[in-house]
Formats: sequence, C-alpha cells, structure tokens
Amino acid sequence: MLDVEQLLHMTQAQLDDLFRASPAGPIPQGDVDGTVLIAPGTVLSDTAARLVHLIAWQGKVFDAASGTLKNKILPEGDQAIVAQVYRSSSWFDGKECIVLDYSRTSLVAHWIRDEIRLVAPGLYLGLVFWERDRILDFALATHSQPPT
Repeated sequence: MLDVEQLLHMTQAQLDDLFRASPAGPIPQGDVDGTVLIAPGTVLSDTAARLVHLIAWQGKVFDAASGTLKNKILPEGDQAIVAQVYRSSSWFDGKECIVLDYSRTSLVAHWIRDEIRLVAPGLYLGLVFWERDRILDFALATHSQPPT
C-alpha cells in the first residue's frame, strides 16, 4: 500500500500522474499529519520534509461538519490559519477534488488554495496554489494510515 515515504521518493511527474488518476475521496475528519513534498524524488526531499515539519507545519485539523480546517503550525503545533473545505473542480486537471480555500478566511494566506485527492486509504496528495500558480505538493495521512 502507498505511504508518505513512497510519495517523498516519487518524481514530480509521478506525483502529477498519481493526482490525475486519483478520486477526490471523502473529506478528512479530525487531526491529520502533514508532510511537505519539497524537491520530490531528490535527496533533499526527506530532509526538507523533516525540517518543515519540525519548525513550520505539522498538518491540519478538519471539521467536516462545518466545512473548515485549521493548520497545525509552528513547533508547538498551534491550530491557526483557517480554510473553507468543499468539493469543486481542480485547477490542475478540471476533475473533482477537495478544495482547501483560504481566500475568505485568512489574512495571511488569502491567496492560497490547496487541492487534495485520496491516493490510498487514509492518504491524500495535495497541491498548493499561490493565486493560480502551483508552488508545492504535500501529503496528508489520517490516523488510519499505517505509520512509516
């Protein structure tokens, strides 16, 4: 079964193909662990992901009933930076995805839009857009995803 460690070692083209081939899946609920996929498929990927996780971003806490989430940020994992969560067409390929929209909920991230799709049980692959420019990928693992 696919896990976060395998995503870290995929190339950008492989991640793009995986996102294209995956369904939106259900909106996650509760606390999910996040991993930034920086320089995917290179020797920098593991180190960069660990560093970002330690000092900046650890994941998200979803409230599917209210259609919102909060990011877990800073070394303490403070819950901040709210987004609206809903289904819509992907800016990447036009197919359905789950959108994490900061445009109406955050002063510091109002230009950010994330899109996620379920790539394995308990594992989501996400794309980050700054306005309409794609800038980054990430993974979200629910607690049902086996640890790596």
